[in-house]
This record gives sequence, C-alpha cells and structure tokens, in this order.
Amino acid sequence: MPNVSEAQVLDALRSIEDPDLHRDIVSLGFIKEIKICEGNVAFQIELTTPACPVKDQMKAEAESAVMALPGVTQVAIEMTASVRGRALSPQEILPGVRHVIAVASGKGGVGKSTVSANLAVALAKEGATVGLLDADIYGPSIPMMMGIRREPDVIKSESGPKMLPVLAHGVLVMSLGFILKSDQAVVWRGPMLGKAVNDMLTGCLWGDLDYLVVDLPPGTGDVPMSLAQLVPISGVVVVTTPQQVAQDIARKSIAMFRMLEQGTGKTIPILGIVENMSGGIFGSGGAEQSAKQLEIPYLGSIPLTQTVTLSGDTGYPAVLSGESTPEGSAFMRLARQLASQLSILHFENENPPE
Repeated sequence: MPNVSEAQVLDALRSIEDPDLHRDIVSLGFIKEIKICEGNVAFQIELTTPACPVKDQMKAEAESAVMALPGVTQVAIEMTASVRGRALSPQEILPGVRHVIAVASGKGGVGKSTVSANLAVALAKEGATVGLLDADIYGPSIPMMMGIRREPDVIKSESGPKMLPVLAHGVLVMSLGFILKSDQAVVWRGPMLGKAVNDMLTGCLWGDLDYLVVDLPPGTGDVPMSLAQLVPISGVVVVTTPQQVAQDIARKSIAMFRMLEQGTGKTIPILGIVENMSGGIFGSGGAEQSAKQLEIPYLGSIPLTQTVTLSGDTGYPAVLSGESTPEGSAFMRLARQLASQLSILHFENENPPE
C-alpha cells in the first residue's frame, strides 16, 4: 500500500468549500492536528461556530475526499469550533465576550423575549458558551421564562462587589427582574435606564462567552442607544409577527439602529429578521417579504404552538422539546442561521475586498 502524506490529505481537503465563506476549508485554516499512521488518517476540522448549519455535511464530504486517496483505509474526523470574536478596544468593558447579539422589536407583544431565551438556549445546546442579558427594563420576563427563582450571588472582586449570573439550561442569565419585586413598576428616566444597562454589563462577572444575547425593550428608546454606546454590537436580530402593522413597526426598529450607526460611528449590522407566531390565525410570510424589501437576511419563522406559548410560564424553553418537534427544530435552525451570519460578517471584516 502506498504511503499517504500530509500534503496529499490537505490537497484532497481543498475540494471542500465552506458554503457561507466561499473558500476551501484548508485556506480558511480549518484543518488542525493531522495525524497519519499507515493507512489511518485523523484530523480536526475547527469551525468558526459550534452552531454551523452544515457541519455534518462538511464532515461527510471531508471523510469521502480523504478516503478516496490511495492507501487510506480509515478516516477519523473530530469536529471542533473556535468562535472568532469582535475587535476589542482598549476601553472594552466585556473583554471576554466574543459577540454581543441584540434582540429587538419595534413593538411589544411579538414574543421578543421568547425568541431571546430560546435562541440563547439553542446556541448553548450546540456547544457554545452563552450569556443572556434581560435588558427589557420595563418588563423583565426572562427569569420566569428560564425558570429562575433565586437572586444572583454577589462576590467581592478587586473592582468591588460583582454579581454572578445565574446558570439556567446551560445559559448564564442576568436580569433586573432578579432585583425588582414582582409587582414593582419601573418609572425611570433616560439616564437611569442607561445606568441600569451599564450596571448589568459591568457589575456582573460574565467571564468568557461566545455569545451574549441581549433582550432589549420594545421600541426605539434609551436602552438600545445606551447599549450601542457601551459595547460594540456584533449584530441585531429583529423579531416581528406576520401582520402588516408589526412589519411596519419592525422597519422603524431597523431604521433606529441604522441611525445609531451614524450617531456612534460604530457598525451595527442587522443580522436578520425573525417571524414569530407564524401560521394559524396570524398568517405567515410577512417577515420574509419585509426582509426582501429591506435587503436583509430572513432568519426563519417560529410556529405558534401551544408548546411555545406555555413555555414562558413553565420556565422550560420550547427549544428543549427537541428537534423532532416543529418549535424545537425552528429555534435550532434560527440559532444556526444566526451563527452563520455572524461568521460571514466576521470573515468579511477580517478579509475586506481589495
């Protein structure tokens, strides 16, 4: 049997292209730790996110390409991931967080917090390290949706007392709802809202995270502006429902972030739009049509099912029902599409056209 070389393995793998980045996996630096022992070949494929929507397909194609080499009798591939992070400034307040994802809506009642909670859990299920910040100051519902019934612990640090986010369903969670009484109303002006967001970002020990999902309050007020000023936002997910009135208001939310880009000088990409409560009495397809008109990605639809509606009260996010269910598979697809969009944006920023 002919001996197999590392160069031959790499040449074979150059035929495998990442469908999002449109380059072969060798030139992208995905291939790691090649080991060859007689006819046995082993290596790693290190992706840009554990939530890659085509990782199984890529693994199968790579195995087939290497097995076709003369002398190869067995191929072992380990799929790993290393999330590439955003550029950090010297004043960065969240140095361990690779991506900050804002989840927004133009109006209340469209299920934005439901999408935020399930998106965070879905990313964690894929193997990412994930945080969830409930910045919906006026109606912090994430603790109930995540089934958290205790306050965060507080520890001493060199910079003073810090809160520890509460772990739930594999996600680190922080919310103003941990501090406020359940029947306490928030009647705050702009500066106090901005301070609350700053305190939840800087007053918590988030540690190293691949993704921090931030559930914003509905509308176009002070909180999104404060967030944009405090941290570089990797991208925004806009949640809407199929009705025309929701589509019109979602457009205003998108317009707000584009205005914030101009005001802060920071790029705030719109990662895409999600249609929640899709199907049944509300119809479907409105968000996809809006995405085409606005020339932004359409990330998918979430069906209106009893499992989704009840999950907010039970503290058991619908995505945990599994991919065999309509809602479970929908949220997992959403997480993978979102992770894919982030990887594309990061690659384009790191490799601008000449």
